[in-house]
Amino acid sequence: MKATSIFGGVQVFNILISILRSKIMAVLLGPAGVGILGLLNTTILLISSLTNFGLGISGVKDIATAKDSNDEFRLAKTISVLNRLIWLTGVAGSLITLFGAKWLSQMAFGNTEYTIAFIWLSITVLLKQLASGHFVILQGLRKLKDLAKANMIGSAIGLALSIPFYYYLGLEGIVPGLVITALATFIVALYFGKSIKKERVPLPFKELKAEGKGMMTMGFILSLSGIMVLGESYILRVFINYSGGVEEVGLYNAGIALITTYVGLLFTAMETDYYPRLASVALNNSKANELINQQTEIALLILAPVLVGLMVFIDWVIIILYSSEFLAANVMIYWAFLGLFFKVPAWVIGFIFIAKGKSKLFFWNELISNLYLLLFNILGYYYWGLEGLGISFLVSYVVYLGQVYFIASRKYQFSFQKGFSRIFGLQFIFGVLCLVGITMSNTLWMYILGVLLILLSGYFSFLELDKRLGLMQLISGFLGKK
Repeated sequence: MKATSIFGGVQVFNILISILRSKIMAVLLGPAGVGILGLLNTTILLISSLTNFGLGISGVKDIATAKDSNDEFRLAKTISVLNRLIWLTGVAGSLITLFGAKWLSQMAFGNTEYTIAFIWLSITVLLKQLASGHFVILQGLRKLKDLAKANMIGSAIGLALSIPFYYYLGLEGIVPGLVITALATFIVALYFGKSIKKERVPLPFKELKAEGKGMMTMGFILSLSGIMVLGESYILRVFINYSGGVEEVGLYNAGIALITTYVGLLFTAMETDYYPRLASVALNNSKANELINQQTEIALLILAPVLVGLMVFIDWVIIILYSSEFLAANVMIYWAFLGLFFKVPAWVIGFIFIAKGKSKLFFWNELISNLYLLLFNILGYYYWGLEGLGISFLVSYVVYLGQVYFIASRKYQFSFQKGFSRIFGLQFIFGVLCLVGITMSNTLWMYILGVLLILLSGYFSFLELDKRLGLMQLISGFLGKK
């Protein structure tokens, strides 16, 4: 619980930093600058993910296991192995970026103008990997307060140092801003990492190969789903750039950040509590079925009024978080918000594959879904532009819900209960009516209808949540304490 609260606070802080960074870049760089930044970042993240072999995941597990063994030599050896692998993979990723800079520029932008940019960014690949090594050790040793401080301080300093580059240099300041941010993160990670006493253990290459093989293999397998998501994201951004230009990429970045990052906070918050509970009943299909239905209903009841509210006031939300230059992204966001109604149950059901330890099933499920998500996105953008991307998001999650439901019902006898159908049906109707109202009119009447739909959705959610969680009793108890 303590760890959850610490990282909950860190996540909120990082989201606030992310919002502030997005606002500053939107104002100073505009859609084109945000698009260039998105293409550079996605390329570097993909290279890092392909070359770091998931050491950020497997390293934590191996260090934590060694610590719990109370064998100091084993712990020191595990840390030494990790440190060497971090250096090797960091240097490898950096060299690939350095020597492939011209090709990377050609791939991402369709020209070689950004070759120098990628040469400089090769430094960030190494710095990020070295920083992650310190973070992994802190997490594996359960130095959670230090890890939280390092994350928050690194994010804040990186933002503060990058702002002058964007302000004075504009688009030319993007690459220096990225490099200085990576450097700041590394220095902060190094500072907190140095506080840990590490015994150096001599490691001949043969021994390093034997000890590190398992760590790298497991890490790479565990990171495959993340690599697939990054790969899909990279290909789509490149396609948008080739078809519509960097400004369109910037608008897409703004829209998808609003959909996945800010609204996604609710998913992340639910995951912390939901997954452990599902894992504890995963072997009992009946109990798992009941829990999945409960979680789906509660998630929809919480999220639906938020989505309806955001749809009504999306123009103001975009102006507050970005600037008026990004208002063209609203047509994508409307449709994508409808897609989130389908993503909620699909996301909740999908956890059963992990909870039951079916890693192969989870992998193939994610691979197939990412392939058709990419296909639908490319087709959507090709025919209807940004609005097509929103429609493709909706279609993708309709298909994905059908996919996970089919698998879960066949393998684990899963089925939706009547309560879900009623909640989903009514809240989705509110969302559709909201979209219809927005597309038909952008006047005062649209806002009146929108506010009415928000109130209806919120009131229905409150009544249903009160039945399940006893909200009125909780509120009365809270006010009574006052």
